[in-house]
Amino acid sequence: MKTIRFTSLLLFAFAFLLVSCENDIEEVNSITARINYPVESGKDMEVIYSDSGHIKIKLNAPVMMRFAGENPYMEMPQGVKVLFYDDSMNVNSHLSANYAISREKEEIMEAKNNVVVVNEKGEQLNTEHLVWDKRQSLIHTKEFVKITTAEEIIYGNGLESNQSFTKYKIKDIKGTINLKE
Repeated sequence: MKTIRFTSLLLFAFAFLLVSCENDIEEVNSITARINYPVESGKDMEVIYSDSGHIKIKLNAPVMMRFAGENPYMEMPQGVKVLFYDDSMNVNSHLSANYAISREKEEIMEAKNNVVVVNEKGEQLNTEHLVWDKRQSLIHTKEFVKITTAEEIIYGNGLESNQSFTKYKIKDIKGTINLKE
């Protein structure tokens, strides 16, 4: 008789625990809403941007994650390498960085941490943060920049340039600059 009572009591306690455990759906939704998971991700990704069948830009990233939502974006947390092509399919500049994020609606890509841009003349831009405006085909930064050319090294705080980095304006310029007569 004691075994039956003990078993009944054990079953009653187990049933009580099952009924009393309930998750509040609003609480669960609020916890999961804070975590933003990628809708797509890939390794060793290559993205090609073309216009009228001509390749304009080739982007390579070891890891790329795409996030959906109201403000969709692609994140490249392990770095990025971008090649810019002219109309003859020649590379006229390239960009590399240790981190990048591309905001799809704004058509802006931000490159951060050890950003390097090299143009077709071999001039090199070094900075820690660079914004590439795809709509206007411009790159710019408010951060410290170092530009190395064949004849000089120029420093500044801020830069505006075309995306091929052939025409640029340095803000708050410093360094030794050779002027041609």
